[in-house]
Amino acid sequence: MKHKKTYVRDLAEGNSISEVFALSQVQRKEAKNGPYWQLTLTDSTGSIEARVWFPQSQQYEGLQAEQFVAVSGQVASFKDQLQMNITDMTVIDPREAGLDLTDFLPSSAIPPEELLREMEELLNTELTFKPWSALCKSVLRDEHIRASLLSAPGAKAIHHAYAGGLLEHTLAIMRICKALSLLYPQVDKEILLVAALFHDLGKAFELSHGISREYTDAGRLLGHIQIGLEVLEPYLRKTKDLPEAMAMHLKHLIVAHHGELAFGSPCLPQTMEAFILHYADNLDAKINTVHGALKAPDGEQISGWSDYHRTLGRYLYQPMRTPAPAKSSEPQPRIPRKVQPKSEDSPLLKAMGITATSGNS
Repeated sequence: MKHKKTYVRDLAEGNSISEVFALSQVQRKEAKNGPYWQLTLTDSTGSIEARVWFPQSQQYEGLQAEQFVAVSGQVASFKDQLQMNITDMTVIDPREAGLDLTDFLPSSAIPPEELLREMEELLNTELTFKPWSALCKSVLRDEHIRASLLSAPGAKAIHHAYAGGLLEHTLAIMRICKALSLLYPQVDKEILLVAALFHDLGKAFELSHGISREYTDAGRLLGHIQIGLEVLEPYLRKTKDLPEAMAMHLKHLIVAHHGELAFGSPCLPQTMEAFILHYADNLDAKINTVHGALKAPDGEQISGWSDYHRTLGRYLYQPMRTPAPAKSSEPQPRIPRKVQPKSEDSPLLKAMGITATSGNS
C-alpha cells in the first residue's frame, strides 16, 4: 500500500503541491473568460477548495465526487481561506495505484466496532424493562442497520463529520443522559437511554458514507428524523408487552430532540426526558464543534484565539489549563484519623441531651 506524504493539514499558503486527493465535491462553473472546475480535495485530515481554470478546465470531462485525482498546483489564500490552483490533474484508480483508502477517509479516533460494543454493554447494564431491552437488541442485530451505523458520519460538515461519527455522538449522548438521570432521579432513565440510542438513527441513511458525505434522496426529501421513525416503526410493532403510551413517548423524544421548530423538530419538547435529550444532543454537538475549531492543521490544540467560526458565530479561545497534579513515586504518608471528642467533652452535644453511647446501636 502507498501512503500519502502530504495531507490537507500540512498545506500552507505558497506551497507547491504534487499529491493524490479524493474529490468530495465537484462543480462546473462559468467565469468571464470561460468555464472552470470548482473542486473540493479531501483526505483523512480535512478538505481544501481547488480550482481548475480555463482553458485547462476543458481538458477534463465528467469529473465526479468520489473520484481520486493526482494533482499538482499552488496553494494560495482567498478571503482568508486556503485554496489550491491546479496546474495539472489526472484521474486515477485507487486500487491500481495501490492507495491506502484510510488516508482519504476521516474516521473516529475510536474504532466504530468498539463504540458499538460499549453502547451495547451500557444498555445491557442499565435496561431492566424487558421490552426496551428487546427493542434495542432487535434493531442493533439487524445486519443492514448495524453495517450502516458502523460507517455512518454524524453530520455532513459541522460536528462528528467522519466515519464512526454517528456512533461516537450517540454513545456520548447516552452517557450524558445516564449521568443526568442520576442527578434527576424523577426522570425515566431507561426510556431516555433508548431514545438517546435511536434519536439519530435516521442519519445512518440520510447521508452517503463515502468521501463526499452527500445527502441521499431520502435524506433530502424526508430528513433524518422522519427516516429514523420509519426505520424504527416495524420494530416497535413487533416488541411484545410494550405499552402504546410508552412507544408514543419514545417517538416524541425522537421527533422533539432538535428542540425548536426552526431547527427541524416537528414539535417542541414536552416532557422532562425530551428536554434532557435535546440539551444533551445540543451540548455534545457544540463541544465537538468547539474541539475541532481549536485544532491546528497538524492536529494539535492551538493556544489563544481561533479563526472566526461561521457556524458558531464567534471567535473561540483556548485558555490556560489548570496544571495536573505532579505524580510522585514516593509513598504517601498515612494521615491519622481524627478522633472525635466524646459527648461529655462537647457542650453542644451535652446541651442536646446526647451521650457518648446514645448514637450506638
